[in-house]
Amino acid sequence: MSGRQSPAAWEQAGDEYDYLFKVVLIGDSGVGKSNLLSRFTRNTFSLDSKSTIGVEFATRTVQVEGKSIKAQIWDTAGQERYRAITSAYYRGAVGALLVYDVTKPATFENARRWLRELRDHADASTVVVMLVGNKTDLAAHLRAVPRGDAAAFAEAEGLSFLETSALDATNVDAAFQTALAEIHRVVARKALLAAAHEADDAGGVGEGQSIQVSAAESGGGLTMRCCAF
Repeated sequence: MSGRQSPAAWEQAGDEYDYLFKVVLIGDSGVGKSNLLSRFTRNTFSLDSKSTIGVEFATRTVQVEGKSIKAQIWDTAGQERYRAITSAYYRGAVGALLVYDVTKPATFENARRWLRELRDHADASTVVVMLVGNKTDLAAHLRAVPRGDAAAFAEAEGLSFLETSALDATNVDAAFQTALAEIHRVVARKALLAAAHEADDAGGVGEGQSIQVSAAESGGGLTMRCCAF
């Protein structure tokens, strides 16, 4: 595919990509989801950003293991009164960043509820979740959630984990890139299993033969080329 971007390139016009992955940002209001989105997709940060009402989304295309991945990232409102509106947007998500504020214990305590809600609305067997402790720029003096507690929670729930700062960009790219790489591995693994199953149905694959999996096939199992709601 021509015109692929380097991992550090920002989204450009055009639709050249191998996969489209829908990723949702979830967590309490005020934890910095919108600024994580803008930092990753536009490399911007706003001190005056207001709480999201409803849902916003932005995209960025990155390279993962030689494939062009277009991430369609949805920023879901954290306020309780909007939860009925945003719950429908979990459908079709193959990844999520579960965000809390390292200076506010309640946002970390609520992470378990957000995770349960995500798993209720998305495919719990395939959705990739990254736990993100945001606002580490404030951690030196205001940290209230020990890193070890968050790491233990992530390990117990089978989540990846990173601490970030949308303000100074610490680990923001790493969080999204890690999640996207894991999503790609899940999709590729599912495609290989499907291909092997088809080969078995067709009489098996001879010893020494290889199974070729195209990008379209490996995305098809999770309808990666579009997002249905």
